[in-house]
Amino acid sequence: MFSELLYKMSDIKTAYNLLDKFIKNENLKKHCYSVESVMRFYAGQLGENSDKWASAGLLHDLDWEMFPDTHPNTAAPILLESGFDEELVEAVLGHAYPDRTDVPRISLLSKYLFACDEITGFVMAYSLMKSGGLNEVEPRSIKKKMKDKAFAKNVNREDIQKGADEIGMELEVHIQNVINAMKNDSRVNPPN
Repeated sequence: MFSELLYKMSDIKTAYNLLDKFIKNENLKKHCYSVESVMRFYAGQLGENSDKWASAGLLHDLDWEMFPDTHPNTAAPILLESGFDEELVEAVLGHAYPDRTDVPRISLLSKYLFACDEITGFVMAYSLMKSGGLNEVEPRSIKKKMKDKAFAKNVNREDIQKGADEIGMELEVHIQNVINAMKNDSRVNPPN
């Protein structure tokens, strides 16, 4: 319990500081906030350390803006030097397995991080087409839009399904959880 309190007091602050230091693009920050929110939601559901899971969500693309060619490998030493534990670093590396790293997703943290990454980007992109933003997004609409390969073409649909499979959840349920978590974050769903 004491180590969890220390995590809350220091590492989440470090995570925000690193995010501000390495990511200047507001859209990328918004994506990281989205993944953070969903990871915090799932940590609560699973009884995991919510600040640790939130930190993984915040930092999973830490090196994308400055080092896109070596992402996420460039983030690992930065995270370790900043005091984050091996599990979090492995989750960050694992979210890009096997395309960019040789670190498979074994822990729950890594599987959920992978499951939350692509889908949050897709949900956010879809919400921009709606006058009410995230408040008008439904899982069935997301699933239907996933069939449109021209929409959000950089989002890997196979990874979205694979992520839900890896966490053992029906895709529609996962999408609803993602939408709900993102709706409750004013940084990604500002009040009208």
